[in-house]
Amino acid sequence: MKIRCIESRDADQILQVQDRCPEIAPWTLQDYQRAADGEMAGWVADEGGIVVGFLVARRVAHDFEILNFAVRPDVRQKGIGSLLLQQSFAWGTSLQAENAFLEVRASNLAAQRFYERRGFRITGRRPRYYSSPEEDALLLTATISPQRQGQSGSL
Repeated sequence: MKIRCIESRDADQILQVQDRCPEIAPWTLQDYQRAADGEMAGWVADEGGIVVGFLVARRVAHDFEILNFAVRPDVRQKGIGSLLLQQSFAWGTSLQAENAFLEVRASNLAAQRFYERRGFRITGRRPRYYSSPEEDALLLTATISPQRQGQSGSL
């Protein structure tokens, strides 16, 4: 398993992962191309040339926001999401970010548990944030610190 920066050639495979993960934000090919072009930070989990997961983030003042993040359902529970999240935290640390934040569907309990185990806490709610189906988003926030990077068990 290799975690590497998103490249233009990955966009189609990222869309295939997205298609298998209806709980995430439906982005377009152009959105992922923007990450490959460096407008946002992004990484893929590459297993023998096959993209099995991805994470896209952006800097926001003294924080960073995880915009879209998924791992193919058939390869979950193998640490891939943790590796991607760890890479985003390393990036955030290099930017001297203070916090990481993201939104998650209120019904996505598996994702909430995943994030909670990695130091995220619920810090807000956005009513009717998602559509298809309409649903509230929970705002989750984690504190970034250089010490976290050495604690792979916490990520």
